[in-house]
Amino acid sequence: MLRPDDRVVLLQHGGLGSLTGKTGLAMLRHRHGPIVAVIDPDHAGADLEAITGIARVVPVVADLAAAMAYGPEVAVVGLAPSGGQLPEPLRRDALAALQSGLSLASGLHTRLGDDPVFTAACQGGRWIWDLRQEPVDLTVAQARAAALPCQRILAVGTDMAVGKMSACLAVRDAAQHQGVSCRFVGTGQAGILISGRGVALDAVRVDYAAGAVESAVMAEAEGLTSNDMLLVEGQGSLCHPGSTATLPLLRGSQPTGLLLVHRAAQATISRLPQVPLPPLSELVQLYEALAAIGRPLGASPAVKVRAVALNTAHLDDDEAHRWLTATENELNLPCVDPLRDGAERLLNALRIQV
Repeated sequence: MLRPDDRVVLLQHGGLGSLTGKTGLAMLRHRHGPIVAVIDPDHAGADLEAITGIARVVPVVADLAAAMAYGPEVAVVGLAPSGGQLPEPLRRDALAALQSGLSLASGLHTRLGDDPVFTAACQGGRWIWDLRQEPVDLTVAQARAAALPCQRILAVGTDMAVGKMSACLAVRDAAQHQGVSCRFVGTGQAGILISGRGVALDAVRVDYAAGAVESAVMAEAEGLTSNDMLLVEGQGSLCHPGSTATLPLLRGSQPTGLLLVHRAAQATISRLPQVPLPPLSELVQLYEALAAIGRPLGASPAVKVRAVALNTAHLDDDEAHRWLTATENELNLPCVDPLRDGAERLLNALRIQV
């Protein structure tokens, strides 16, 4: 429902300097369309790049009233607060946005469109988009995506929040720069808000999760040829004891190649230090083995990890270079931090014809 040219104001209350604001920060980094203002009372008047490191010129204001001077059309909830409940200051501005004639988009588990106060405030011709909803007409996956002619690249990770979406979007941008036909399937709230469509995988019942991915992939791949690419945003990790997202993504997308995403120097699950990560070489073999089954006869050749996107945001240049070189030598695969060094080399590795 969010169009590429919609003028967005981000409701980022307290989230510019916090992980709770990761949805809005991802939009600031990756959305090509206009973001005309960011509401964050904690940083009102400050320079966005100085706060976030994101090289984008957007005014940071204190409230919705101040943001209206920049002509927004859609207010987007940029926070992912614990429990999915809107903090009261954000709720006030979200309601004020509707009352001012804006549409409202939210990826929270709490559905704002079910709130009678919000629905009453929504004006004619405007909408409330609660994107975290289970799609209608769900079916069990049937490996239909294996018949698609396009190359399908699935991002898989060693942990949650290591940069799977960012790596995919960086590859997409590199493809567009080179004139390569490439599309992106969002599977989480930020990815869907940035692309304007997709499937919120964590809102789908587990029996239908692979089918929901399959339907989203089939829809996005329409019209693509064997020369074109489809990037599927990864979620979760096989390494995380609480994650169930990887298998539905593998089964639903029927990938032709995998992009492994890892945070340099990370040896355990970030929030579960008692859970170690396996060696990357073992993880490559595991992902490839799982991708090799559940495929129809006559499907494309064996699915391989084609490249590694290494997140080095926490390292200085020298440390990042050492980890990139060491990982590439260990796995004998192209290894790049696409946000630090660009994604052209990843794109070339992922485009190997199958």
